[in-house]
Amino acid sequence: MSDLKDLKPQPLWNYFAQLCQVPRVSREEAAVRQLIVDFASEKGLEYEVDQVGNLIVRKPATSGCEGYHGVILQSHLDMVPQKNSDTRHDFLTDPIRPLVEEGWVRADGTTLGADNGIGVASMMAVLSADDLTHGPIEALFTVDEESGMSGAEGLEPGVLKGDILFNLDSEDEGELFVGCAGGVDILAGGSYQPEPITANSKSFEIFVSGLKGGHSGCDIHLGRGNANKIMNRLLKAVQDLDLRVSSIKGGSMRNAIPRESVAQVVVPAAQVEKLRARLAELAEQVKVELAAVDPGVAIQIKAISPLQEQLPALVQQQWLAALSCCPNGVQRMSDSVPGVVESSNNLATVAIGGGRVDVACMARSAVDSALVDLADAVQSAFYLAGGSTRLEAPSPGWRPNLGSPILKVLSTTYARLFGAEPKIKVIHAGLECGLLGATYPHWDMISFGPTIRYPHSPDERVDIKSVGRFWQLLTAALASVPEA
Repeated sequence: MSDLKDLKPQPLWNYFAQLCQVPRVSREEAAVRQLIVDFASEKGLEYEVDQVGNLIVRKPATSGCEGYHGVILQSHLDMVPQKNSDTRHDFLTDPIRPLVEEGWVRADGTTLGADNGIGVASMMAVLSADDLTHGPIEALFTVDEESGMSGAEGLEPGVLKGDILFNLDSEDEGELFVGCAGGVDILAGGSYQPEPITANSKSFEIFVSGLKGGHSGCDIHLGRGNANKIMNRLLKAVQDLDLRVSSIKGGSMRNAIPRESVAQVVVPAAQVEKLRARLAELAEQVKVELAAVDPGVAIQIKAISPLQEQLPALVQQQWLAALSCCPNGVQRMSDSVPGVVESSNNLATVAIGGGRVDVACMARSAVDSALVDLADAVQSAFYLAGGSTRLEAPSPGWRPNLGSPILKVLSTTYARLFGAEPKIKVIHAGLECGLLGATYPHWDMISFGPTIRYPHSPDERVDIKSVGRFWQLLTAALASVPEA
């Protein structure tokens, strides 16, 4: 096992190591932004912070390249905070602990933040380098990408002068992305009057854990288990034992496939053994179904101290039915781009208890009209349970342009460097290109990056060799941008 300081390209890895020391969850980016402000000041670079917190750093063209098209390098500052249940980590105060092993960098029990920390670090490396060839560069560090893309949405027109965008937030080296899905958050909720627990009842906690989770866009096609769906299935299956729900807590992020869920329940004392037996049977069924994609899934039950309240029977039936009906996973594959998901929904978080029900989903689609229809289906499921719904953080998709001039430059550059043609792709995730392109419609945009696996989960890791190839492509592409 080595340290980040032993990896190449060293400037990029050095800046990534600095980023790992600074907490940077969504909407708490002040510290990491200040890190880059201090860096820009030290390097004598012009910078500004806009009204929503995005940071823009400008670097003049190298000598003889003043007439090149201006390039905007863009990555987001924030990361997804996910950790294993047995990991002690406070994402607001604690540094990420990166580990190097077997050609990959991962973190110790948490998300690594390579999404999008490698992109941020590469931009810092470009800004600090004095041996690169490039035209005028504007480095756009956006905020809040992971929880709503409010940074990209709030960027005002006219602030940036370049006309080519390199988005550095893709996760497969050797692939150039020219389009992405749009998305919307769907929030459902309701209230109820809790009931006291009936006499002669026993209280239990039911756990669903051990799932891989992952990115709700990039990994949705893998068919991994959704802890909220599994928990709901269990509870519905044992309602006939007069089981009553006191609380449910599952998932933590709208754009992460939920890995864990816990429910507190009560059951008549006479039904305890039947409950244990039924859950054991259901657990085996789930394990068999998910053996190929989520072999670590675990379902456990343990007795707890007596609970004090429960959901009314009708409220419980209605919300469990609504969660059962809520679409989840891939809903349609693309007709125009083979192998790409067109539309999906992630039943992301469920919080029930204390008189409140709150559910969050994230729907995605490459087709705007299909996204509207899918969001309506999700809302309808909760409407039938008597819940209210609202839509938040809608983001447009990015329509592919296969005739893009910068696509030709990147494709040619890649082939020259590595002796192979890159793959041209559309991603089922909400890249900021959709929002940025809506504000700057004249931009020629492309997205690329190193190979990152299992983003938005504690298994997140980045391939070391791919980072080197990504850096080669980035710096060579900057030198290959044509004159305006």
